[in-house]
Amino acid sequence: MPTSHGEKCCTRYKLKKTVRERGLSPVSKAIQEFNEGQMVHIDIDPSVQKGMPHARFQGKTGKVTGQRGRAYLLHIRDGNATKEIVSLPQHLKLQKNN
Repeated sequence: MPTSHGEKCCTRYKLKKTVRERGLSPVSKAIQEFNEGQMVHIDIDPSVQKGMPHARFQGKTGKVTGQRGRAYLLHIRDGNATKEIVSLPQHLKLQKNN
């Protein structure tokens, strides 16, 4: 049987919660709002499969450029390319200003 090379391929440890984080994520993560121009970190929540960005973008930082329904549009630099990603707020964290 041939091997599967789907979107969740090679993510056994990347999409795994720690023991203390297990279970449903809090509602506050689902209702958080971001404004255009804000910088956010992509931190994928494996308990929410809808609106999940691709695992290769885990840990990347991007700029919010718009909204599509409840999801946010992000612009991310990937090498020399600029990519546009759609993600639900459960998978985003606001970047802290130093």
